[in-house]
Amino acid sequence: MMSQVISAYRIKKIESIGEMTAVSQEDVVNHTRTIVQGLEALRNEHTTILAGLNTALEHSPTQAQQPVQNVPEKAGILQKSLDQIELGLSEAQIMLALASHLQTVEAEKQKQRAQVRRLCQENMWLRDELASTQLKLQASEQRVAQLEEDKKHLDFMASIRKYDADVQEGEAGHDQPAKEKQEETSTDYFPDDDGDERSTLSPTPPAQFAQQVSAGYEIPARLRTLHNLVIQYASQGRYEVAVPLCKQALEDLERTSGHDHPDVATMLNILALVYRDQNKYKEAANLLNDALAIRKKTLGDNHPAVAATLNNLAVLYGKRGKYKDAEPLCKRALEIREKVLGRDHPDVAKQLNNLALLCQNQGKYEEVERYYQRALEIYENKLGPDDSNVAKTKNNLASAYLKQGKYKEAEILYKQVLTRAHEKEFGAIDGDNKPIWQVAEEREENKNSGIDEKKNGSSSTGPYGEYGGWHKAAKVDSPTVNTTLKNLGALYRRQGKFEAAETLEDCAVRSKKELSEPMSAAVQARPSSPTRHHDDPRHQHSSTGIKKIFHAFGFQS
Repeated sequence: MMSQVISAYRIKKIESIGEMTAVSQEDVVNHTRTIVQGLEALRNEHTTILAGLNTALEHSPTQAQQPVQNVPEKAGILQKSLDQIELGLSEAQIMLALASHLQTVEAEKQKQRAQVRRLCQENMWLRDELASTQLKLQASEQRVAQLEEDKKHLDFMASIRKYDADVQEGEAGHDQPAKEKQEETSTDYFPDDDGDERSTLSPTPPAQFAQQVSAGYEIPARLRTLHNLVIQYASQGRYEVAVPLCKQALEDLERTSGHDHPDVATMLNILALVYRDQNKYKEAANLLNDALAIRKKTLGDNHPAVAATLNNLAVLYGKRGKYKDAEPLCKRALEIREKVLGRDHPDVAKQLNNLALLCQNQGKYEEVERYYQRALEIYENKLGPDDSNVAKTKNNLASAYLKQGKYKEAEILYKQVLTRAHEKEFGAIDGDNKPIWQVAEEREENKNSGIDEKKNGSSSTGPYGEYGGWHKAAKVDSPTVNTTLKNLGALYRRQGKFEAAETLEDCAVRSKKELSEPMSAAVQARPSSPTRHHDDPRHQHSSTGIKKIFHAFGFQS
């Protein structure tokens, strides 16, 4: 029975403690104030009773002894109770004061929190302003650095002109045969099988050299001037200057930036193309493979610069006759360019031309025609029918037709190229304004009819007598138009149209002569330059010039 009572008491105590812990601070303050009011009332009541007892004790000395003895005892009890009530009131007042202080602290705390939030917002705004200002400062510094680089470039180009002024005219006659050989083929693609390009050292023209190096990757500012110089020297056949420039720049780049850097890959690409022009195919292939690995590692597998390096490697293999090895590289470059640039981009058309030439050398004529026709469609839609690439692609397609014995299709394409060149120079074609191929065919038809231009006083000029400006039309795009004239002339000979063939071949020779006469006159006006390297002024100052070039760029020579 006792254990049950104790258990009930414990449960009730636990419940009361739980109720107390669940009470909020405001409820505690309200209860405390109620208790204070109760204690004050109780104090007043006790004070009244105690005062009554004291009065009764003073005014009743004659009463019985027993009641008098009880009054002091009651007064003592009341006094103790009154003291406890005063103590309770004091504690309650302290609790109320503490509650008021806590409320004041909480209000101050909320105020401080609001101020902290405001300061955090201001800090974020200031950080945004600082970041924006830093970006503007960085852009301004980049513009200033670019302007300084451009100024250095201009100053440097002005300072080195004096080194090249004395040798440019002498080089004109020395490089003329190679330049004439280069003009006969389409420089953007593989050489035609009709010419023995692989056995002839023909410097790459500057425009093509620059495009092969920088396709898909912007040349850095610190390499731009050096890149232009290497292109200039390589296109002039001055490899004794171009190669040391590339090697020294490559060593400096690897020392400052490390081997696996896009700038190093760019310089490897430049040096590889210089080696390729020198027929040093093994060295060029090693450099291009190294550049390809660096660009894949730093730029990713699908970057346009990777496609450009793959294309250069495919061209190199094509020049060495390794067409099966070159074809997958060319297809991979085509895949990247289609993915990054789109299927109708002119660079895709150029890649299609290269792939078609590789397939043509392997006898895959069905694929050849498909690639050329797609490239032709892209060029005509994106660049227009007058773009030089349209004529080059038509020439390449006509060459493929010839190899298959499709002479009529090839003849149509050749005539389209010559007709467009004529219209571009002389206007619409009519009875009095005929393209050169039509003049040639008329001469072929009239050779046995008694109408002979050579007996009418026009033999001195041939087709230039009546159509004296045709060579000007050839100048519109002389390499492609001259190639077309010769190819159509060869086709006429195959068909037995010898008079027409001679007309076109004579026109091609005259147009080339017209272009080369000013250069020949300049060469004849100067004394012949020595051919031995130790007597040539170019070789005497080339080493000193290279050192000055590298000091101007900040490289270590």
